[in-house]
Amino acid sequence: MSLLKAAATVGGLTLVSRILGFIRDQLVAFALGTGFVAEAFFVAQRFPNLFRALFAEGAFNSAFVPLFARRIAEEGETGAHAFARETFSALLAWLVLFSAIAMLSMPLLMYVIAPGFSRDPLKFGLAVNLTLICFPYLLFMSLTALQSGVLNSLNRFAAAAAPILLNLVMIGANVLVWLWGTGDSPATGYIFAWGVFASGVVQFAVLAWACKRAGMPLVPKRPRLTPEVRRVIRLSAPGIVSGGVMQINLVVATMIATTIDRAVPYLYYADRLYQLPLGVIGVAIGVVLLPDLSRKLRGGQDTAALRSQNRALELSLFLTIPSAVALMAIPGPIIHTVFEHGAFTRADTLAVAPAVFAFATSLPAFAMTKVFQPGYFAREDTRTPMRFAIVSVVVNIVASFTLSHWLGHVGIAFATSLAAWVNAILLGVTLSRRGHFVLDDQARRRLPRTVFSGLAMGFFLLGGLYLLSADYAEGAGFMAALRGLSILVAAGAGFYFLAAHFTGAMRWGELRSMLKR
Repeated sequence: MSLLKAAATVGGLTLVSRILGFIRDQLVAFALGTGFVAEAFFVAQRFPNLFRALFAEGAFNSAFVPLFARRIAEEGETGAHAFARETFSALLAWLVLFSAIAMLSMPLLMYVIAPGFSRDPLKFGLAVNLTLICFPYLLFMSLTALQSGVLNSLNRFAAAAAPILLNLVMIGANVLVWLWGTGDSPATGYIFAWGVFASGVVQFAVLAWACKRAGMPLVPKRPRLTPEVRRVIRLSAPGIVSGGVMQINLVVATMIATTIDRAVPYLYYADRLYQLPLGVIGVAIGVVLLPDLSRKLRGGQDTAALRSQNRALELSLFLTIPSAVALMAIPGPIIHTVFEHGAFTRADTLAVAPAVFAFATSLPAFAMTKVFQPGYFAREDTRTPMRFAIVSVVVNIVASFTLSHWLGHVGIAFATSLAAWVNAILLGVTLSRRGHFVLDDQARRRLPRTVFSGLAMGFFLLGGLYLLSADYAEGAGFMAALRGLSILVAAGAGFYFLAAHFTGAMRWGELRSMLKR
């Protein structure tokens, strides 16, 4: 399967997931708004998501996938399957132990993850209870991440459909809230927390079935620290930091945000908007690029590997730059249309919009990181990205404390973006200095034109917003807002692709050819 076709598969499934996620977040915003229940629930789900990203997605994307791909090449699927089962069993044992300790220590851990909640006993107690319900999600999703690594290495990218199940379960939870009429109350928080738990079980079960169909059933056995498992652990240790740096930065932001009234839900809703293009484009490229680079480097195809990275960078920036510019140019209309209903008010829209702008400035940086990191991981170098990730986290912490003093929750969002750029620049420059990445002629020619086309689209959107401002006036209604946003999105996208065609950033014929492949 070609890189572009695989990326399109992952991106397409992720797009479906993100659309459903939008619907889920709309329903959550309608039910909870930005009150204390929303604050408690968002912190509760952030906690297991952090450790899932650190112990599973980050670690195994960086360590397990290249080693598993090597086993397939050297020993065939039988040897690779044995290695996967050993790793699965060791991970399961560790997760059970870690989850038990964390859940028993939860009240103390809550003082670390949400220090600002300690001033409100009701909010603090609710956050602890909801986190205890959500925490097993870590165990199921960590195992799901390993299953995804196995399937991705076999060029079976349907594992990207697993998040769709999360959104479907959470939409079902919202239906229960509507039927029972719990509204903005602790009962709604409990329903949503049990929805998170159930979604983890469902996703694990579906991917377990997919692994069995692929001839790789991951049935646990007595865990043993074999040399192969020890190697995964050794490589995973730095990957835990480097692979989960975005989650670390978001948790740091959450910790500081708990000291500012309503900042946690403000940042959550802003984060959900900019995660849409990041997930569809950046994550899809990253998921596909790592096994692709691992195979080519293992086969001595250095030139082909470099070409894959250039095309991945070119494609990801071609799609993320206009997304970032659009989120910076028209955050208000997007939030107004998507979230401003029910318990989510106009004041909430005005508070979330600048945070969306701040987060959007980091979109190209995160996309670049997803392209550069596989260049290290495919060479089994997880320490260098770890060092850069640590630098990024330090920058985020210092900048968050500093900027939040003047800009409140918006300062936290800007700090997260600054940290993302520091990480991306360090990764790219170091990879280049080692001779493992250099922009080819095509990328050097196209990237400046892509930036120009994106900026031109931004000015076009600002002009369109001025003409359609009546659609977003208070009391104009949802249909007026939806009509205005639809016009802005369609016209902006059309303008961008026209500009890209005429500047040479991406010709129509090239785009059609890419889509066909």
